[in-house]
Amino acid sequence: MLPDAVLQKLDALPAQPGVYLFKDAKGAVLYVGKAKSLRSRVRSYFQEGSGDNRAFIPVLLRTIGDLDTIVTGNEKEATILENNLIKEYRPRHNVKLRDDKDFITLRLGRVGSDGGASAWPRLEVVRRPAPDPARYFGPYHSATAARRTLHLVNKYFQLRTCSDVEFASRKRPCLQHQIKRCPAPCVLDVDRNWYAEQVDAVATFLEGRHDELSRELRQKMRQAALDMRFELAAVYRDQLRAIEKVREEQRVVTIDDVDRDVVGFYREGDLVEIALLHVRAGKLAEVATYSIKQAEIPDEEIVAAFLAQHYGASLAKGAEGEGADAPLALVPDEVILPREPEGMQGIAEWLADRAGHRVALLVPRRGHRVDLLALADDNARHSFAEKQRQTNDAQDRLRDLQERLRLPTLPRRIECCDISHLGGGDTVGAVVAMTDGELDKKRYRTFNVRGDAVRDQAGLVNDDYGAMYEVLARRFRRALQAPPAAAPSGDTLAETTEGSAAPEAAEGGEGEWDAPDLFVVDGGRGQLAVALAAAHDLGLHDLSIVALAKERDVPAGEEVESADGEPQGAKDAREKLADRVYLPGQKNPIPLKSTTTSLFLLARLRDEAHRFSNRARMRIGKRVRFRSPLDDVKGLGPTAKKALLRHVGNLAAIRAADDATLLAVPGVTARHVKALRTAFPSSS
Repeated sequence: MLPDAVLQKLDALPAQPGVYLFKDAKGAVLYVGKAKSLRSRVRSYFQEGSGDNRAFIPVLLRTIGDLDTIVTGNEKEATILENNLIKEYRPRHNVKLRDDKDFITLRLGRVGSDGGASAWPRLEVVRRPAPDPARYFGPYHSATAARRTLHLVNKYFQLRTCSDVEFASRKRPCLQHQIKRCPAPCVLDVDRNWYAEQVDAVATFLEGRHDELSRELRQKMRQAALDMRFELAAVYRDQLRAIEKVREEQRVVTIDDVDRDVVGFYREGDLVEIALLHVRAGKLAEVATYSIKQAEIPDEEIVAAFLAQHYGASLAKGAEGEGADAPLALVPDEVILPREPEGMQGIAEWLADRAGHRVALLVPRRGHRVDLLALADDNARHSFAEKQRQTNDAQDRLRDLQERLRLPTLPRRIECCDISHLGGGDTVGAVVAMTDGELDKKRYRTFNVRGDAVRDQAGLVNDDYGAMYEVLARRFRRALQAPPAAAPSGDTLAETTEGSAAPEAAEGGEGEWDAPDLFVVDGGRGQLAVALAAAHDLGLHDLSIVALAKERDVPAGEEVESADGEPQGAKDAREKLADRVYLPGQKNPIPLKSTTTSLFLLARLRDEAHRFSNRARMRIGKRVRFRSPLDDVKGLGPTAKKALLRHVGNLAAIRAADDATLLAVPGVTARHVKALRTAFPSSS
C-alpha cells in the first residue's frame, strides 16, 4: 500500500515535462528521474502490467514515503535539473557512472598581448576546465592517455612546459631548450608570430584535423628549405613524422570527415560495459571503456546517465549562463547511441548549448552508422569478457592466498602498515589498502606518530616497535568505532588518485574505517608480536594478522671463500634478499617463491606501503624545515606574514624594526604589531 501523501500527489500530477524525486519515510531521496509528461511517467511506476521490469521497482514500492515533482519549461531544462539533483543527492537507485573527480582534459592557452607568460601559452593537463578564453581538448578517460598526448606534443611542437611562476623567475634556459624541445622564450628573443603558429598547429593537431595540418607543415617545410633555414625545416619534418605516426595507429572507419563518438553497449544482469569510440575525420582515434556495476535501471536510462555525466561534467563549469564566453570543443558534432533515451531531444539541446555547436544524437537503423555501432558493441563485449577474466584471476589468487595463509575468510580487503622516519625524526605511519587484488587508494591513511611515551631526550622517536604500536592502536581503535561498511561497489569510471592533504589531515578524512579481512605489517616476528598486541589489547582477537619481511637468503652449502677472502655465503647473504611471511603461532615463515603469484599480492602491497610512508615523511619534513617562527605568532595571518617577509626581510630584521616601519608595510595593522611584540619582546 502506498502512503496517502503519495496517492494524493499521483492524482494531481501535471502532464508537463519535469523532474520527479522518490523519497523514503525519512525524506532521503531514493531515485531522481525526468519525464516528458510527469503524469504518465510517474504513474507508470505504480500500475500493474506496465511492463516496467526494473529490479528496484519492488524495493521502491516498499520503501517510498513521499513524492516530489518539479515542473520545467521543456525537456532540456528537465535534463539539466535532473543532472544537478543527482549530483546533489546521489540517490541509491540512480546509476553512478563515476566518482567525484572530473575527467582529464588538456588546456591550451591563447596567445596574450601583455608580454608576460600569457604571451607564450603552454599545453597542460587539468581536471577542472574553467570558463576562460583557453581552449580545452578531451576529455581523456585516463591520465595515461592524456599524458601520452601531452608528451607527444611537447616532443615535437616547441611550446614551453614550465609553469607561469617558473617562467617569470627563469634566469637561463632549462634542459628542455638544450634538447631542442623549447625555444626558451623566458630568457631568449623568440619570434612571437612563429610561436603563435606553433600554438595554432597544436590546436589543429588535438582537434584531429591531421590532413589540414600536414598540408600546412609540408608547405612550411619546403619554404624553409628554399630559404636555407634547414634547422626550421627539420622541425617541420619531425612534426610531420609525428602526425604520420599517429595516423598509422588510427583505423579508417568512415569515408566522411564528421567528428563523432559511438557508444557501444553490453550487459549481463546488473553488470554493464560501455565502449566509447572517438572517430575524428573518419578515423578511429581512440577507444575508451567503462564498467558499471549494480545497474538496476533499464538500458535507456543508463545511456542517458552516461551522456549527462560524461559530456556534461567534463565541460566548463558555469556554462549554464554564468558567463562562459568561450565554449569548449569537447563534444563532437554527432553521437551515435545504441538505445534511445527518454528526452533525447532535450539532452541534445543541452549539450549543444554547452558545447557551442549543434550536437546530433542518433540511433541508426541502417547505413554505415550501424556498422560503427556494431564495432562499438564488439569492443564493449570484448572489454567485458577481458575484465571478467581479470576479476576471476584475482579471485583465484585471493582463494589461493586464503588457503596458504589458512585465513578464515577470503581476503577481499587487505591492509598493510609501514613506519618511516629520518633518524628518529619526522616519524610517520602509513596504512595502505588493497581491494579484490587492486590497490584501493581511497582507503590510504597516514598517521603522525606522537610518540609521547617513546621519545628520547632529544625528542626523537627511536623506538620502531613503540611507533608501530601507537599507529596500529589508533587504526584498530577506529575500526572498533566504525559502523560496518558495505562491500565495495566498484561502480566508478574515473581512476582514483591520492589526495594532497597533509598526512595528519588524512587521518581524519572521510571513508570507512572498518577492519580489513587481513592486516599485514612490514617486518618479522617482532613486528608481528607488536601488531598482535595492539589488536588484542583492544579486543580484536579475530583479526587476521601476518608479517612480511625481506630477509637475507643464505644458500646452504656455499660457505666457501671467494677470491678476496670473504666467505661466498656472506656475499650471497648480503646481495640476495628473499620475502618471507610470518604467521601467528608458527615458528618457520612461508617463503615467497617466484611461482607463488598469490603471495606476491602481499609484496606489492608492502612496497606500496613503503612508497606511501616515505612520501608522507618527506611531506612532513618539508613542512617542518620550511616553517617560520612567524607561523607561531598568534594573530598574524599568512597574508601579513608574507608582506612582512617581503618588505622588511627576515625574522631578525622584523624584530629590529620599529613600530613605524612595521606599520608602513601594506596590510600590517597595529594589532599585528602588538602580536609581534608579544611573541618577540624587545631585548632592550
